[in-house]
Amino acid sequence: MGLFSFTKELAIDLGTANTVIIQNGKIVLDEPSIVAVDTRTGKMVAVGHEAKLMQGKEWEGIRTIRPLKQGVIADFNAAELMIRGLIKKATPKSSLFSPSLRMVVGIPSGSTEVEIRAVRDSSEHAGGRDVYMLYEPMAAALGIGLDVEAPEGNMVVDIGGGSSEIAVISLGGIVSNKSIQIAGDDLTADIQEHMRRAHNMKVGERTAEEIKKNVGSALTELENPPEDFVVHGPNQMTALPMEVPVSYQEISHCIEKSISKIEAAVLSALEQTPPELYADIVKNGIYLAGGGALLKGLDKRLTDKIGIKFHIAEDPLLAVARGTGVALKNIDRFNFLIR
Repeated sequence: MGLFSFTKELAIDLGTANTVIIQNGKIVLDEPSIVAVDTRTGKMVAVGHEAKLMQGKEWEGIRTIRPLKQGVIADFNAAELMIRGLIKKATPKSSLFSPSLRMVVGIPSGSTEVEIRAVRDSSEHAGGRDVYMLYEPMAAALGIGLDVEAPEGNMVVDIGGGSSEIAVISLGGIVSNKSIQIAGDDLTADIQEHMRRAHNMKVGERTAEEIKKNVGSALTELENPPEDFVVHGPNQMTALPMEVPVSYQEISHCIEKSISKIEAAVLSALEQTPPELYADIVKNGIYLAGGGALLKGLDKRLTDKIGIKFHIAEDPLLAVARGTGVALKNIDRFNFLIR
């Protein structure tokens, strides 16, 4: 690095629910992937935490947008505003010279050419000079600390907000993968629907997410069950306020369908795995990453169902982000980065 080299290096985990930015091996930003836009001028009003606080409370002059749906960019304009806003937040002390940015961005393993280009374009418009992409399960494996270049099979299940990525990795490549668009957001929607149907109560996305974090469970019997979570909201018929205690068993029933789909996807990825790698996976176990890994009882349920030990990554929410950080340090060495 010369005296006049102004290259800033950022690793970005662009998630449906949260975006994490790493610089020099340190997490400089971890905020919700949401942006608030002035509907009259199209300018950004707030991004990240501040925009999340506005969600569900806007008037017609302001709109909050989550630019990523099911792991891919659904709103280009908003995505660009959001990426730019978050990068600015992460690196506020910019000198007079605007540095050129080198970025590594995590993307879903099921991304099409068009979706990959959308991420690249948004990143370049937000100031990225050199943009590299990395598939999320590969990033998660790096973030967990697995040796992805070893001649050995490792399986990673990354359950994010918009998509669940399941991949078998060996020799620095993805041998078999399955990407399904059932993940954290679907569980949140299941809970909203359940509250409406079972309790006649209207709850917003933020409240449903709180319910999921507090009493979300993949099993109907937990060893240390959480206390019931009390939900406040309007009755749908009368609009009068109600409070409803919700138990983890109740939530486990309402998200059962979505969890079964994730389970089926893991089994289907295992079916496509070559026998030698399958043997490695049985020996090493399967790693769970992403916010979905925090769902109570999920590792036990999958272990019992599939018969292979499931390990939760030590900081599952940040596994992909850490992995993009590792890739950024080894840009010249790793040949699985997409340019």
